[in-house]
Amino acid sequence: MLDKFERYPLTFGPTPIEKLDRLSMYFNNKVSIFAKREDCNSGLACGGNKIRKLEYIVPDAISSGADTLVSIGGIQSNHTRQVAAVAAKIGMKCHLVQENWVPYKDSAYDKVGNIMMSRIMNADVRLIDEGFDIGIRDSWINAIEEVKANGGKPYPIPAGASVHKFGGLGYVGFAEEVRQQEQEMDIHFDYIIVCTVTGSTHAGMIVGFASDGRARNVIGIDASCTPKKTKAQVLSIAKNTAKLIKLTQVLTEEDVILKEEYAYPEYGVPSDKTNDAIRLCARLEGMITDPVYEGKSMQGLIDLVENNYFPKGSNVLYAHLGGVPAINGYHQIYGDV
Repeated sequence: MLDKFERYPLTFGPTPIEKLDRLSMYFNNKVSIFAKREDCNSGLACGGNKIRKLEYIVPDAISSGADTLVSIGGIQSNHTRQVAAVAAKIGMKCHLVQENWVPYKDSAYDKVGNIMMSRIMNADVRLIDEGFDIGIRDSWINAIEEVKANGGKPYPIPAGASVHKFGGLGYVGFAEEVRQQEQEMDIHFDYIIVCTVTGSTHAGMIVGFASDGRARNVIGIDASCTPKKTKAQVLSIAKNTAKLIKLTQVLTEEDVILKEEYAYPEYGVPSDKTNDAIRLCARLEGMITDPVYEGKSMQGLIDLVENNYFPKGSNVLYAHLGGVPAINGYHQIYGDV
């Protein structure tokens, strides 16, 4: 499906799928839980799902003649850290807008984790006191204009690389990769669990799995706390991506499965149950998740299994999208265990 699109290799190759035996046993093996380790996909600053997306965006950035990647996220944005890493790799400058999306107070929050790594990679990091929204931000538009005014040639990459024209392609490729691994492993995954905020990871999976009838088996776990807006953006990106790859199936709102129960209390703020899920997964599998994204999708997975959402005997694939560096900004929660 993606052969006609240029790809700039930034990942190691297909990401591993591992059986989470102890987590499965915790639920008496009523389902078999696997993880696809997108958090181990690249050597670029800890990798993550945005690296997979950026492989299809970088060729366009290079061909545009740009010299500066300009992007935006929250203070502990995994996306901006990955954009900074890619900019370093391809020899471009990087200008990052880091808005105050998370109402969480920690003395180290704007100094450690993702934002520290971006600074180490020489990104021009700008802290902006604006709250969370998944849409296009004025601060990002202003940053693009600032680069131009200073004689640079900006290449804009929106939050999460999501509403970029090629933002969904990487996770169409994810679905193709899973199908190949299913053949190699002699297994079929009945459900795929993915965290959903800006939407292109989920959207790409919907498009990629639509060709084998599994679009509605991609279960998005909302972490945005703005589910109506998020669901609409997922559908929009999925439709645009479907047009790009000439998907024959028609996608509708019913193809976007989004579980809204786990994003509380706010974007980037973990609940007690999120923290329980992070600790359970870590103690059973040695797999670390974060309080913004993967901790909430792990919480959702655990709750869905406990409440028999999946038929007995199902094979459930959890997409670990990365994001662990952000946990450093939450030492007041996890520092004393």
